[in-house]
Amino acid sequence: MLKRRTMKHAMGMLACAGIALGLAVDAQENQKQAGQERVVQIVAQRFSYTPSEIVLQAGQPTVLAFTALDFTHGFSIPELKIRADLLPGQVTRVHLRPEKPGVYEFLCDNFCGAGHEQMNGKIVVKE
Repeated sequence: MLKRRTMKHAMGMLACAGIALGLAVDAQENQKQAGQERVVQIVAQRFSYTPSEIVLQAGQPTVLAFTALDFTHGFSIPELKIRADLLPGQVTRVHLRPEKPGVYEFLCDNFCGAGHEQMNGKIVVKE
């Protein structure tokens, strides 16, 4: 008799756990559909960003994941008031959610040598 009660109790707990797990999976699925962050990998090195042009959708949450290879570069999008230092050997994440379509120039704002002025790129935001 005790074994049956224990088994029924265990089965009931497993059923509840299954329902909870199903709800967690549904919540994750809804989060994905609601606009999960897009991750864009970018490499910074004297005197370029790769890629130098990034195309994004308006309203989509985005993470720019930078890896600096050789120097503490800077990253700045003056028009969006975004700025970060990119430390060598570390991944620096910059979160943004561009709302307005357009072209936004970015640049290195830590002097990194004779080609520093050419270290720039653009983010194209489409509707």
